[in-house]
Amino acid sequence: MNTHQKSYVVPMIIIGALFFIFGFVTWLNSVLIPFLQQACQLTDFQAYLVTFAFYISYFVMAIPSSVILKKTGYAKGMSVGLGVMAIGSLIFIPGALARSYPVFLFGLFVQATGMTLLQTASNPYITILGPIESAAKRISIVGICNKVAGMIGILILVELLFSDTKAVSERISTLSGEALVVELDALASRVIVPYVIMAIILAGLALMIIKAHLPEVNQEDDTTSNSYESQGKSSVFDFPHLVLGVICIFAYVGVEVIAIDTIGLYGQYMGFDLNVASKFGIYSLIALTIGYLLGIVLIPKYLKQRNALVICAVLGFGFSIGALLTDGTASIIFIILLSLAHALMWPSIWPLAIDRLGKFTKIASALLIMGICGGAILPLVYGALADSSNRQSAYWILLPCYLYILYFAVKGYKVGRA
Repeated sequence: MNTHQKSYVVPMIIIGALFFIFGFVTWLNSVLIPFLQQACQLTDFQAYLVTFAFYISYFVMAIPSSVILKKTGYAKGMSVGLGVMAIGSLIFIPGALARSYPVFLFGLFVQATGMTLLQTASNPYITILGPIESAAKRISIVGICNKVAGMIGILILVELLFSDTKAVSERISTLSGEALVVELDALASRVIVPYVIMAIILAGLALMIIKAHLPEVNQEDDTTSNSYESQGKSSVFDFPHLVLGVICIFAYVGVEVIAIDTIGLYGQYMGFDLNVASKFGIYSLIALTIGYLLGIVLIPKYLKQRNALVICAVLGFGFSIGALLTDGTASIIFIILLSLAHALMWPSIWPLAIDRLGKFTKIASALLIMGICGGAILPLVYGALADSSNRQSAYWILLPCYLYILYFAVKGYKVGRA
């Protein structure tokens, strides 16, 4: 390992820890959705406001996050993001005490606001820590931290919230009036302890980032971004491949969130007990992790980033058809396999969209982060379709998304580029 490589070991470890936090917080939504649906007595559409509140913050706060990062730099910006996430976790306390769904949603929005700042800083940071050709490999490495954290988080929260779900569901079904309110209030209070612990950990990590003294990377002077293509450009919107990449991120995040965050309720629809169905998200994260490991081995030595995206889009389309045309365990397996197809999408889309933007890289990163709002919009569409038809037929929403991702991988990434 040469001196240049050694200088990036510590930043890589710290970014890996941050991606662990992303995963722990983000993938808890797959457990929170069925939990809050029961505790707050919600329809499918209302339950998926969890994903809306969480992911819409990426759209609302991405540009402000970019402005903050210009003033603070990456390292301080990351610590601020962690602090905001800690505040969002504490908002769950009044939400649980009042059993107020709007307060829960506000807490999720604040949490995701902090994550927006972290993502806006960490994704371009990891992209430009080395050659652009191997960016997908580096993102895959930290992505494994993300998925492992999600598995751990789901296991912990399922045990805390759903360990006696069958007995609770049976009691709730027999109650009404004040007795029902008391039971639901007791159920909602279960989230207080895990989210207080989460707030303490996040605050501690914020202090760790401040003391770590991460090196700043000046993207505008970075030669790996081939910034000559940005010369003579007056706006970030002068790069069509970036705009198409933002739409691609929108479609990709939408299908990824649908695949993982709907599988708990879909498992119930297919006849599985809630305690069992709530753990299906773990298998999805295992599939994602396997995909990331393949990315580490294959990219870029054996497989180009663009080709990986083509393969993933085709697999996603095929697995969706399989989920729609089968029932029971087979259909659940196809939904889980969707996550395998998603594994290399983010690591491939991001560097293809952000390549050669030079001085526009930071604002372009913010626009790509805004595309994450696909995780807010598309699950709501799925929920509306599920309420009007059923939870299986609603998966048709996935097909046009995979077709667009395939278009970007084949042609969209090079539109307007020299």
